[in-house]
Amino acid sequence: MVLKFFKSSYAKVKSALSKARSFFTQTLTALFQGKINEDTLEKLERLLYESDFGVKTASDLTNKIRELHKKNPSLTTQDYINALRNEILEVLKRYPTNIAPPPKELPQVILVVGVNGNGKTTSVAKLAHIFTQNGFKVLLGAADTFRAAAIEQLETWALRAQVDIVKGAPKSDPASVAFDAVTAGKARHKDIVIIDTAGRLHTKTNLMQELEKIKRSCTKVSPNAPHETLLVLDATTGQNAIDQAKEFNKFTPITGLILTKLDGTAKGGIVIAIQQELGIPVKFIGTGEGLEDLQLFDPESFTSSLFE
Repeated sequence: MVLKFFKSSYAKVKSALSKARSFFTQTLTALFQGKINEDTLEKLERLLYESDFGVKTASDLTNKIRELHKKNPSLTTQDYINALRNEILEVLKRYPTNIAPPPKELPQVILVVGVNGNGKTTSVAKLAHIFTQNGFKVLLGAADTFRAAAIEQLETWALRAQVDIVKGAPKSDPASVAFDAVTAGKARHKDIVIIDTAGRLHTKTNLMQELEKIKRSCTKVSPNAPHETLLVLDATTGQNAIDQAKEFNKFTPITGLILTKLDGTAKGGIVIAIQQELGIPVKFIGTGEGLEDLQLFDPESFTSSLFE
């Protein structure tokens, strides 16, 4: 499924990355203006690591700059910055960021998972807004029946996004809500059903079992559903976000990531680190609190916003 990346989205991404860009590019410029030696390269690797690029990516990028300097020691500060920018872009372009194409038999079912506090429920509504803006008919399933006020919260967002919602009673079986949502989506000829899930249960075993039940319920109505399982992560939590992703991926195969609160961190490298360590593409990024503040992840726009 190919969605439009609007010009206004680029402006929002650039604004969200202002903290990261200011810290990163200023430090890089100061670093490359001096003599390029092993001490400089060690500082570069430290900078990349402290910017949440992760150990492997920080090491790989530093080695690229080391090799470049050996081949041409007369390069300018801007040459090194451009080289680093190009390498980061190449890393990001390795992963497909598009949503899976719609199945032959609609609706397409998207399961959204993640721990409480990461912006999962609001991301569900923002996703619905993106899809409706692209001409798709959307229905939401409020299967987070455990968290107090989660159903009401999603219902409020659904009204703002002007999309239908299927809900159950608080503490009701999330799998049955998911089943009803996909059934309703099919009956109402919706293109996409987005299902919100519980962010935390008593144990990891419970979480795994609950997600498995929800997936089975979806499959009963729509073969091969869910067609996408998106994990919502908080960009400000750094390595903890990666650890969360690893845990969820054990329970249910994650097809893509939604990285929220990017505007609240000065460490934009987390996008690269997550994709490198997990091999799971970032598909959407959060740039603020409003309904329109979830953007399609575009590697070129992201990289430009990080450096310009």
